[in-house]
Amino acid sequence: MANNAIRVRYAPSPTGHLHIGNARTAIFNYLFARHNKGKFIIRIEDTDTKRNVSDGEKSQLDNLKWLGLDWDEGPDVGGDYGPYRQSERKDIYTPLIQQLIDEGKAYESYRTEEQLTADRDAQKARGEMPHYEYEYAGMTEDEKQQAIADAKAKGLKPVIRFRVPKNHDYAWDDIVKGKVSFNSDTIGGDFVIRKRDGMPTYNFAVVVDDHEMKISHVFRGDDHVANTPKQLMIYEAFGWQAPKFGHMSLIISADTGKKLSKRDESVLQFIEQYRKLGYLPDAMFNFILLLGWSPVGEDEIFTKKEFIKMYDETRLSKSPAKFDSKKLEWINNQYVKEADNSTIMDLALRQLIAGGNIPENPDNKTIEWARQLIMLYKREMSYMAQINDMASVFFQEPDEIDGDALAEISNDTAPVVLHEFLDRIQKLTIFDSVEILKTIKAIQKDTKIKGRQLWMPIRIAVTHEMHGPELPESVELVGKQKAIEHIKQTLAQIDKA
Repeated sequence: MANNAIRVRYAPSPTGHLHIGNARTAIFNYLFARHNKGKFIIRIEDTDTKRNVSDGEKSQLDNLKWLGLDWDEGPDVGGDYGPYRQSERKDIYTPLIQQLIDEGKAYESYRTEEQLTADRDAQKARGEMPHYEYEYAGMTEDEKQQAIADAKAKGLKPVIRFRVPKNHDYAWDDIVKGKVSFNSDTIGGDFVIRKRDGMPTYNFAVVVDDHEMKISHVFRGDDHVANTPKQLMIYEAFGWQAPKFGHMSLIISADTGKKLSKRDESVLQFIEQYRKLGYLPDAMFNFILLLGWSPVGEDEIFTKKEFIKMYDETRLSKSPAKFDSKKLEWINNQYVKEADNSTIMDLALRQLIAGGNIPENPDNKTIEWARQLIMLYKREMSYMAQINDMASVFFQEPDEIDGDALAEISNDTAPVVLHEFLDRIQKLTIFDSVEILKTIKAIQKDTKIKGRQLWMPIRIAVTHEMHGPELPESVELVGKQKAIEHIKQTLAQIDKA
């Protein structure tokens, strides 16, 4: 395999945000190119003008860059094989379609949508698989030309259909799936290669683009397997060599075992959503790569450089990949723990602002308080948006203590600890975690109360939580005045019990 011959592409449609499945396709192609010292190309497949959305292309490229991908050629960086948007390549497609027509390998089709629907309904009624029936069947050439002339006289616009060879097997050695074969009689008849608006269809344009851009390998999702025989027919019709194909396994929900559907709103499926929640790009890259690919050994956390070095397309799985949101949280937490504090501070502060817990333009005192809060929870957060819920005790007045927490402080020693703690912190001139820790240890020394009976009443009284980050730091962040108020409220509640 000559290194300089490796050319792969990721070809998104600007019809919406970057989906997890499409991000995986991009990452696998990217790693294959970088591992083999080849070229990674971005091509925008925007011929479906009705489905294209405003800023769809920008969203795709921005999210790919956020994931850490770079490319050698594309609509934003140029290259020797452009244009890199299909909508700008019409002059390339048109003469090639005409060539197929001239050679009798394609033809004008004037069947209306109403006629095609009626055909499909009749086929279903007969128990047949819906398929296109050749509209000029049994006609002489003169009769065919007369039918075309009559259709034009009615003002009908044709599509161009490719003439599918009869009873011909199209096979390829798939990099992931192994030997795959389709008989031409099973694909649904002659298929459209140019729509009524003059734009080529996906199955035609992708072949032309891959050939013209000298694409050597095509890695894409399993849902494209059925497109491959149609594309092989186009390659054959022009006498071109097809690239090597690799169709990656489906992504299924770990909860339901069903294919991950964009309509399933119980699972976040778009990169943009994870960015907004404060996930880290390197963690997302790591997690997505493990959807259908496995490294040698048991380790799962690697840098991008390590992934590039170890990447091996033969380790792509044939089995469906399970999308497990809990595993994603675990992986992201590993990255959060190792991330530099400034990165975490920046992302989490944005979440606190978005959650309405910090002013949009905080002053220096608030920023420093937020920094202490964020660092307190850094090791516990799986993603940054969790800071709002995890640290809610610092923003909301707690409810009355009940349940296990109330049972925990319903003993003889809890009031002793709380009265001592209240009296001593009221006298503190410096209210920080160092002085608070000294105060707790002094109470232990003077009262001989220690361990859970010492620490838990203070935590429950001040934060109304039984678990949380370091207690002295938590008390400091609650603040002296609120801590005093909370302890007084707790003592009053104990007295009433």
